[in-house]
Amino acid sequence: MLTSTDAHQELRDAVRALCAEFPAEYHRKVDAERGYPEAFVDALTKAGWLAALIPEEYGGSGLGLTEASIVMEEINRSGGNSGACHGQMYNMGTLLRHGSAEQKARYLPRIASGELRLQSMGVTEPTTGTDTTKIRTTAVRKGDRYVVNGQKVWISRIQHSELMILLARTTPLAEVKKKSEGMSIFLVDLRDAIGNGMTVRPIENMVNHETNEIFFDNLEIPAENLIGEEGRGFKYILDGLNAERTLIAAECIGDGHWFIDKVVPYVKERQVFGRPIGQNQGVQFPIAESYIEIEAADLMRFEACRLFDANQPCGAQANMAKYLAAKASWEAANACLQFHGGFGFAHEYDVERKFRETRLYQVAPISTNLILSYVAEHILGLPRSF
Repeated sequence: MLTSTDAHQELRDAVRALCAEFPAEYHRKVDAERGYPEAFVDALTKAGWLAALIPEEYGGSGLGLTEASIVMEEINRSGGNSGACHGQMYNMGTLLRHGSAEQKARYLPRIASGELRLQSMGVTEPTTGTDTTKIRTTAVRKGDRYVVNGQKVWISRIQHSELMILLARTTPLAEVKKKSEGMSIFLVDLRDAIGNGMTVRPIENMVNHETNEIFFDNLEIPAENLIGEEGRGFKYILDGLNAERTLIAAECIGDGHWFIDKVVPYVKERQVFGRPIGQNQGVQFPIAESYIEIEAADLMRFEACRLFDANQPCGAQANMAKYLAAKASWEAANACLQFHGGFGFAHEYDVERKFRETRLYQVAPISTNLILSYVAEHILGLPRSF
């Protein structure tokens, strides 16, 4: 019986071959300069990997979330950071699943070719966080345009995108029957918006992850840029969030394997008190435990992918995959850093860079506590805690 790895080995080998053209020194330099891996992302685009989920009729590969997740996993396992480009995978899905035929024909081929990047999604706000139904950014219809006012935060890759998915309230919260109603999705052309009602303020952060706070002051968006039906945006965005969490799980699995692949040879070779430190159970057990958890998370990742690709509900599996994978990669990161000792903090070993990158996923795109709340309420039927 083929394992998931065996079934996709050709895909893995192809992605690994491309990643090998961008060794650790490349990613280390980008991180040190707080830059963007432009050449790496361009290479992924030209090879078609970032168009994995776009149907062939629009110039994409027509693959599923399963294959897309493997691409993201292999980037991280090779020492890169999928956070520079993963937005194109799940943001594009909102357009693909809910956009009009005209919108898809207009944008998807150019996204697939790399002419346009759709790397950004504007949902989170400073005062609401994960409580998405309470967003305050509004979009008011005026003739053939919507006028947007409000604020978003932690919006990534704006400086390296032409397009952004935006969630805004088109009906005030007080006027809807259900709080999840009255929100709509728009496609924003950043080339027109920035400086014309949209202001971007970069946020420096612990990880070399380009993210921003953005402000809307009477930004005008053509009504034709509304995706799907007005007022149903929250439902549309959920599809993308399930894909996002599953892809993040795959990235964490890639990180976890990178840490294991890094630490195992080191503890075999590192001699202290006349013996390799990897001979000690105090070293062996945390590494073995991390590996077990990575393998378990991998199974949940593929289950979430299977359901998503079959257009079946997968919220529980996507959340649990993200929880398990983020936990496993963080524990592997801690073990790797700890057993490298002082060398783990040296830039040339890359451990501290990957350590910082994988720590993010305990918090984003959804915190581990909120996943536990989701499971408690929606799967176990416990009373809502908030």
